[in-house]
Amino acid sequence: MTSAAEILPPRARRLPVWGFVAIVLAYLVIVQGALPLATSGMDFEYGKFPDTETVLRALLIPVGVSMVFAVLVATVLGWWTSIWKDDRPVQRWVRIVPVLLIAAVIVGTSYAKLADRGLTYTVCFLLGALMVGFTEELMFRGIGIVTFRSNGYSEAKVALWTCVIFGLAHGTNVFTEGPSAFVQVLVTAVAGYFFYLTRRVSGLILVGMVVHGLWDFGLFTGTLGKDLYPLTAIFILMDIVLAVTLLVRRRKIELPVADRTWT
Repeated sequence: MTSAAEILPPRARRLPVWGFVAIVLAYLVIVQGALPLATSGMDFEYGKFPDTETVLRALLIPVGVSMVFAVLVATVLGWWTSIWKDDRPVQRWVRIVPVLLIAAVIVGTSYAKLADRGLTYTVCFLLGALMVGFTEELMFRGIGIVTFRSNGYSEAKVALWTCVIFGLAHGTNVFTEGPSAFVQVLVTAVAGYFFYLTRRVSGLILVGMVVHGLWDFGLFTGTLGKDLYPLTAIFILMDIVLAVTLLVRRRKIELPVADRTWT
């Protein structure tokens, strides 16, 4: 078990787990509060971005506000060094996780629907998705992972609790999406584990941020317009393939104890 002094940069502030939970709750209040304010007076359906104005008001503004909050938290804690890099590698075969996630994006993105909406829309939508990836990874795979590690949790519990909290955080969408949000909790928690492994196998949270953002971008392009893009199903298929693969090979993820630089 590693100590907080080994995890955190010199002179960094310490944060108990309950403190991280409080930060997540504040983050959710900001996200859920900024959205109705930014979309006031709009005919807005949650999760739908039919035009550039909707992308600006329903995506870029609320996510931008939450991103500023997450950056401020990481800065006040003094954790950027620990957040940015991950020094707990996994076995090389786990590289298949980000590779397959990106493959799904390449295959499943609806390029025709983006072309119909033009370059300005596409750039704004991509920027918004990347901002989501940056903010959520910073909050959950950055601040979250460092919190649990610095409080002495085993790596298995770090993975478990950060994924559970990530999934539950999306349960707040019950106010905008109804009971279907509960399914999203489970799916998001599983996806959180994919991003957790992406951070560890790459050694950089930036990789997970980009993969996360591109995944959301590709997935949501399929919902543009009245008809669902058929190849959007590739995202669901990839979730299943990766989940089954990681379940079957779960004992082959971590490095052998003799090869670890951490315990």
